[in-house]
Amino acid sequence: MIKIGSLYAGVGGICQGFINAGAKIAWANEIDKNACVTYRANFKHPIFEEDIWKLNPENLNKVDVLAAGFPCQPFSVAGYRKGFNDDRGNHFYRILDFVEALNKPKVVFLENVKNLKGHDKGRTFTFIEQAMKANGYSFSAEVLNSKEYGNVPQNRERIYIVCFKNEEDGSNRYEKHFEFPEALTLNKKVENIVDESVSEAKYFYGEDKYMFAELQKSITRKDTVYQWRRQYVRENKSDVCPTLTANMGTGGHNVPLVLTNKGIRKLTPKECFMFQGFPEDFILPETMSNSHLYKQAGNSVSVPVIERIAKSIFKAIELGDKS
Repeated sequence: MIKIGSLYAGVGGICQGFINAGAKIAWANEIDKNACVTYRANFKHPIFEEDIWKLNPENLNKVDVLAAGFPCQPFSVAGYRKGFNDDRGNHFYRILDFVEALNKPKVVFLENVKNLKGHDKGRTFTFIEQAMKANGYSFSAEVLNSKEYGNVPQNRERIYIVCFKNEEDGSNRYEKHFEFPEALTLNKKVENIVDESVSEAKYFYGEDKYMFAELQKSITRKDTVYQWRRQYVRENKSDVCPTLTANMGTGGHNVPLVLTNKGIRKLTPKECFMFQGFPEDFILPETMSNSHLYKQAGNSVSVPVIERIAKSIFKAIELGDKS
């Protein structure tokens, strides 16, 4: 069975995708204590709750695949566009430390925001590509949208990078067999995720809210998701959920809105995790505040997209080992 090491694991979205594809997680790393609580509620393998700069890769078990959804803030459109000039951007260098210490795993899998590809006129992305190749790896990257490649009704574009280790002569028996998954027909709808049984008052908007009149006027459909944008309501014209973000945990108005039989309300944390493609039985700790759960969902990845890429990786390894 293929073994995975997961850096910046969050609540385990990448791990869950690889497990769904048939892999075993050897270990994971995450610094956020609240994310680790959720992670441990769902997975039994070790997770090192530690700053990645303090975690010694020499002490970790060797793995076939090193996965890292490394911090995206320096490359986000919403950020300051500092890239590697931002200290957080240097986490990529730390990933290279792990690659070297782990005796160069067969595969390095990276996930980041779409803007990584165009940051600093493409120079940041080019640097990452050149660095991986200089370390003896192939380099393939694609921007995939969850609603097109994961059968998940969320508009979420992310860049996925797959790097296979070269042979000593520079050839690569795996890369030639690897292809990113093809687009899917979106069958899962917003109504398949929104739970009509939700009745807790804390999720609903009533006449006591200053913007209720505007919400009531604009939110008229049950088959899509809405957002409150300071002074107006934005309806998603593609009938999917807009991109879930970590700042959902900083205030209720950042959480997407839906119309149900009981009224207008924000999505619950459980629904946000479902819009990320997590399994229905994924445990959200009862002691965890909703603000932390919203942040965890927004920081996570679309599990089905990861699963499909992982299956493509495993197929390439299988075919490459036979060649």
